[in-house]
Amino acid sequence: MNRAALQRTALIYDFDGTLAPGNLQEHGFISALGMSNEEFWREANGRARDEDADQILAYMRLMLEKSTERGTPITRHALRAHGATVALFPGLGDKSWFRRMNAHAAAWGLALEHYILSSGVEEMIRGCAIVDQFHDVFASKFIYNEHDEAIWPAVAINYTTKTQYLFRINRGIDNHWDSAAMNRYMAKEARAVPFGRIIFIGDGDTDVPAMKMVTYKGGCAIAVYDPRTSPEHLDKIHRLIADRRVDFVAPADYSRNGQLDIIVKGILSRIARDAESAGGE
Repeated sequence: MNRAALQRTALIYDFDGTLAPGNLQEHGFISALGMSNEEFWREANGRARDEDADQILAYMRLMLEKSTERGTPITRHALRAHGATVALFPGLGDKSWFRRMNAHAAAWGLALEHYILSSGVEEMIRGCAIVDQFHDVFASKFIYNEHDEAIWPAVAINYTTKTQYLFRINRGIDNHWDSAAMNRYMAKEARAVPFGRIIFIGDGDTDVPAMKMVTYKGGCAIAVYDPRTSPEHLDKIHRLIADRRVDFVAPADYSRNGQLDIIVKGILSRIARDAESAGGE
């Protein structure tokens, strides 16, 4: 089948806790600052509270400050090196998850595109082994000087601004800066990826606005969890179902024939059938 004739469909993932355990900064970066994970996040969150600041901007500023204090400025190369150490959830490292999903989607007449939408640092994500499988990465990022050193936050994607990027994907806008294209009227049928062909995978509270937006607009949301997670986190996952924020819940295991494999394939098949019933609209 000609790929150009296939219907664009988006599978959008959070990163931290969704594709890999924990937070990106916890895979070597924080320890290189001479801090424990608990110390770093306590200081970052405390600063956000005390200064009435955005939590993402607060942690990015703390990254810059602590690195400068130690005489080791943050560079793209260093961030990518840290990202390369991230241990991914089962089924992702060999990229077989992406091959299976792409093949299943194509068999149903869908052109599947994978996206990352994360509050984490883009350059760390771009250092991970599977980044070449993604159509685009929307994440928090720094501005760099002529020495390739991070000097200021360029983009901070928090829990609610994630919803903006759902609309960017929906409209086919592949950048952070073009507000005019975001605000311009675009007919529903002209949009690159209708919400009904969007699947969002996240791991809990930080993804709630995005999950709610996707389901409200006719797409599907899946909450995943680390099987080793705390009972308190599992309680939050249960509430996502009770509050109708998500359609499905599964362990963060991307292996063949696992729960997530079966769920996503089923959703893709349903998307294709619904599109056919609606005449492809």
